[in-house]
Amino acid sequence: MHIHVNGKNIEITDAIKAYVKEKIGKVANHYDQITGIDVILSVIKNPAATGKHVAEVSCKMNTGVVHCEEAAESMYASIDLLADKLSRQVKKFKDKALSSDKSSIRNVEVESPEEAGETAEAVES
Repeated sequence: MHIHVNGKNIEITDAIKAYVKEKIGKVANHYDQITGIDVILSVIKNPAATGKHVAEVSCKMNTGVVHCEEAAESMYASIDLLADKLSRQVKKFKDKALSSDKSSIRNVEVESPEEAGETAEAVES
């Protein structure tokens, strides 16, 4: 899995990059279909703005993309909020994918070996 970190109006230090990879990397444990994660960290320079530190993520999977965004007063807080939100969304995405797989499996009728033997005997008679 690939985690790519970009910055807008902010210099991405090694500490921030390591923190992002630690927090966002935990999401990969939830779902093995994740192919890549792109993180964009930005700072709003408007003094009147609240939540000046914004973190965005696009989580690419085999069957779709999950995108979320969070803002807070510090970059580390926005990364924490983003990791929690992404974790919830990926779990929800996984549950939906698994439930749709199970519903398609339920619609297929499977014959037990005893029934298969009985039908074969009935055809031979």
